[in-house]
Amino acid sequence: MSSEHKEISIAEFFEKNKHILGYSNPSKALITCVREAVDNSLDACEEAGILPDILVKITRVSENTFRIVVEDNGPGIDREHVPRVFGKLLYGSRFHAIKQSRGQQGIGISSAVLYAQITTGKPAVVTSKVEGGKAYRFEIMIDTKKNEPEILREEDVEWYSPHGTRIELEVRGSYVRERKQSVLEYLKETSVVNPHAKITFISPDGEVFEFDRVSDVPPEPPKEIKPHPHGIEIGTLMAMLKTTKARDLKNFLKGEFVRVGDKISEEILQKAGLSPDLSPSSLTREDAEKLVNAFRETDLLPPPIDCLSPIGSQLIMKSLMQEYSPEFVYAVTRKPKVHSGHPFLVEAGIAYGGSLREDKVSVLRFANKIPLLYQQSGCALTQAIVSVNWKNYGLQQSKNELPVAPMVILVHVASTNVPYVSESKEAVSTVPEIIDEAKLALQECGRKLKEYLDRKVSIQKKKKKEEELMKILPLLAEKISEVVEKEKVDPEKVIARIMGKVYISRAVNGNKAVVEISNFSNSRKRLRIYEMCDGGINGNRTAKWDVEVNPGETERIEYEFSGKHVNSRPLVEGIEKELVAGAEVVNYEYGEEGT
Repeated sequence: MSSEHKEISIAEFFEKNKHILGYSNPSKALITCVREAVDNSLDACEEAGILPDILVKITRVSENTFRIVVEDNGPGIDREHVPRVFGKLLYGSRFHAIKQSRGQQGIGISSAVLYAQITTGKPAVVTSKVEGGKAYRFEIMIDTKKNEPEILREEDVEWYSPHGTRIELEVRGSYVRERKQSVLEYLKETSVVNPHAKITFISPDGEVFEFDRVSDVPPEPPKEIKPHPHGIEIGTLMAMLKTTKARDLKNFLKGEFVRVGDKISEEILQKAGLSPDLSPSSLTREDAEKLVNAFRETDLLPPPIDCLSPIGSQLIMKSLMQEYSPEFVYAVTRKPKVHSGHPFLVEAGIAYGGSLREDKVSVLRFANKIPLLYQQSGCALTQAIVSVNWKNYGLQQSKNELPVAPMVILVHVASTNVPYVSESKEAVSTVPEIIDEAKLALQECGRKLKEYLDRKVSIQKKKKKEEELMKILPLLAEKISEVVEKEKVDPEKVIARIMGKVYISRAVNGNKAVVEISNFSNSRKRLRIYEMCDGGINGNRTAKWDVEVNPGETERIEYEFSGKHVNSRPLVEGIEKELVAGAEVVNYEYGEEGT
């Protein structure tokens, strides 16, 4: 019986179990191939500090066969590394590094090469060029018995790009568009969480989709760090104790962990009841368990954030605004925490209303800036969304269901080791620390949404009241002025006073004009007023004044002009249109300052 046993290579294993890597059906396989190539491009560009410019092109070869081309402007790959990067599973530079990256195991792109080889029998064609060097092209397959690259062809070529990498794969697949799980949706969501990237997609139907970058600043590359003591597991600790070069326990703690110095290491060892002079390799399993317990009982600074590369709340909001045009957007980036010794942080964002019409919440899940398109119900990030009581924030929600609202909810977890459910990177495992952080981030977004919705209701009530007043006040003012034989009062100013608004008026006498800004609100206002005349104001066609008005006060602007006013009413900037009367609001670049 034993003579029938034989070793199998990792490539042979995945050849027969390709569903584990996300190639379980034709449409999913096509997305996975594109995703692995795009993730590689984004990682390479970010590590080199290059703003990614990525082209994805899918061409239909036959009914069920497609040619995928992914080309980037990254730093390129040194010639000697190309065959193994694309032709060997479990070959990479990030597996042992504790820092955030999209790929870590060295499986992703080589699995796509293997899938192409299995389904069409054709090699991957890789072209790469480093700056100042020559371009070269490889045709590569994988020897699955040995898990080694098999180079079918290698040659120097002319390539227009100064540097970058291009991979071409021919695979069996299925192209779908109008679905959540599609190449187009994957690229759209990728652009949301990679605001510094420009992605161009040419579909099999010849349609061109461009996702422009909203930031011209590449993210800071994450730095490699040592493990954090909080959350480390006993098996990992025992392995570290055996392989460390430290001669004693105190130096082991200081040298092998982040956030551990002299004082902290002494405190940990005292709590564990272990001598600082012990040799690490001499510790028993019981000793290691005491150390793990001491780690948990010791207060430590959180891990440094520079091993992670968060998107940032401002860029999340900017991306959501560009992609969905909502009426309200808010995002938050939480402080880093630890699970199983690995730092992580959670970011969440909400886009509400505006062009989002359907009362069906759209969930965008991301891990290390990778969209998670499958297994939504089995993902810890979805569980976090469902666990929030959205009724507290003015939304409808059934028990254990997503809220009902025209809304996009974005959750991103960044970690040095994302606990995926499987190697296909489709969902995040149920890790209590991650769920708790995601829930806190979403609750903060929910509170801001509630403030916005309450304010919206209040404004609508005020507007209705103002409309009612506008129906009767002009008539009333006219009658009163007739009875008392005095000049008729301006009803718009009266309403502004009743409603607590800022009232802006212009009076003209010959070639002189006076703009009055009356602040009937209870907060100080900082505004910019514009006036335009075809004959000019003080030599310019357009004049502007920055004005600050305290509550209950009136400021005056006097000027001389030639010709006629171009704008029928004064233009004002820096105040919401619901809070002003008598003028036209042109934009919102200015803010109001409460007192």
